[in-house]
Amino acid sequence: MKADKIIKNAKIFTSDKDKPMASALAVKDGKFVYVGDEAGLAGYEGEVTDLGGKFVMPGILDTHVHVTSSIGFEYADLGVRFECDGKQGALDFMADYIRKNPGLDRYRFTMEQKYLNGEILTKEDLDSICPDSELVLLEDECHSNWVNSKVLERHGITDDTPDPVPGLSYFVRIDGHVTGNAFESASWPFLFDGVELDEEKIEGPLSRLIDYCVNFGVSGLFDAGFPEHEKIHERIYQELRKMDLEGRLPMYIDGCYMLTDPHKTETALEELKRFNREFNTEHLKVHTLKILMDGTQKIHTAAMVTPYADTGETGCTTFDAEGLAAVLKQLNEMGMDLHVHTVGERASRTVLDGVELARKDLGDSFRVRVTCAHLEIQDDADLDRFAKLGVIANFTPWWHAGDPADASLWLGEERASKQFRCKTVWDSGALVTWSSDEVFYGDFENWNPYFGMEVAMTRQRTEKTRTPDYTRTAAVLPPVDEKMGVEEMLLGYTINGAKQLGIEDHKGSITVGKDADFLVFDNDLLTAEHEGFSQNKPSEVYFSGRKVN
Repeated sequence: MKADKIIKNAKIFTSDKDKPMASALAVKDGKFVYVGDEAGLAGYEGEVTDLGGKFVMPGILDTHVHVTSSIGFEYADLGVRFECDGKQGALDFMADYIRKNPGLDRYRFTMEQKYLNGEILTKEDLDSICPDSELVLLEDECHSNWVNSKVLERHGITDDTPDPVPGLSYFVRIDGHVTGNAFESASWPFLFDGVELDEEKIEGPLSRLIDYCVNFGVSGLFDAGFPEHEKIHERIYQELRKMDLEGRLPMYIDGCYMLTDPHKTETALEELKRFNREFNTEHLKVHTLKILMDGTQKIHTAAMVTPYADTGETGCTTFDAEGLAAVLKQLNEMGMDLHVHTVGERASRTVLDGVELARKDLGDSFRVRVTCAHLEIQDDADLDRFAKLGVIANFTPWWHAGDPADASLWLGEERASKQFRCKTVWDSGALVTWSSDEVFYGDFENWNPYFGMEVAMTRQRTEKTRTPDYTRTAAVLPPVDEKMGVEEMLLGYTINGAKQLGIEDHKGSITVGKDADFLVFDNDLLTAEHEGFSQNKPSEVYFSGRKVN
């Protein structure tokens, strides 16, 4: 057989359990036509490349990133970041800035909620320093913010405006009156005020994203959505579709439609059907509903089984188990999948309970691929349920480092030292996948999959880690026995990711008949030191058999 490319004398990690290692491969028409030892190449003709023992693996699949919201952040004004001591310190800083920069239509600032020292900041406080212009103060994680009366008026927010999800996505009220403080999806419309994107503004960041993916060997992404900004989200998908039809998308993108408010469920499902029809090119597909089930630990919107140590609260979820089961049944009928933001232990438990209910009703006809993303903290009773229920566990491994002291303030010391238990979930037999979950493009430092691999394997960031100095950590994040092995990281970023996205029949492993997406490294990743693993980068990147870097 005439082949387009023949490789021999390589160390090939295939991610194929039936043939985990090989030394030779052949590609024709963008597909692997041979994978095995060099003796098997006798039946193939074509130019042969001797790799001299170099390491080869499948293309990386990053199965939870934010392609569309990251472009929003490219043009969103996050304002002036500051630190302070209490509410008065915050007001003094902002008032001073406004005095020095008079006459603006809108003022924007960013700070961490902790700097208020538990004090309450209201729209009246903000009106007192900024009565004539709009003022938005973002919380550092961008999951909540404070605004003055001008902003509320323009958005039509009044005391009678209902909370999207009481206890999770809501407007803080005192005596029934909105205070100007909003959380989660109730706050997101304020975050991207004034952002308008044309083709040029979208194409520039997308080109940078593609360059990053090509250079680092990322052959596929799952886009995890853009909450409360469906028009911008769709506009970016339109641009991706155009690029693919023009042959300018050398990677696969799996998209979603996002749901943050249960009252919008039926609309979201209909929109998902439309997205599935309209964004269906060779390298762009949409077949997944993304649900924001809870929020973040730092601002206590992550839903917990065990109450927060500092407040005694547990947080809330977007759906209860019965409500989620109803959504799953509709997705099952549609032939669509579900991806869920689950930071807190109660959020993932709700998903597991919902899947259990849906499976009980539907039996063997249940076919929805369900993924729980982030999984920062899990209750012991739920750790083996992912495997039992067939729920995919998606972790963001570059988070798996740091000092648990901060988290101990709200979790307590014992629970803070039991976060990100990915090894336990993996060993239970669950399908585990890895992702970068970044919402900023920037220099793509945190998108680097080899950075994620290093942190998962070491649970710390050292002087060898490819990361800014200020993010390095002095100690290993407990539990120490949750460190992953290199083969587990490679499998989670390849074949497991393909299974999560439902594309394992043509991607995710170096297997005859699959798309020839593969990477060549000068360094042997299987034997590379775990510390400094983030410094790795492929020397050659192939997508559908074509060298793209």
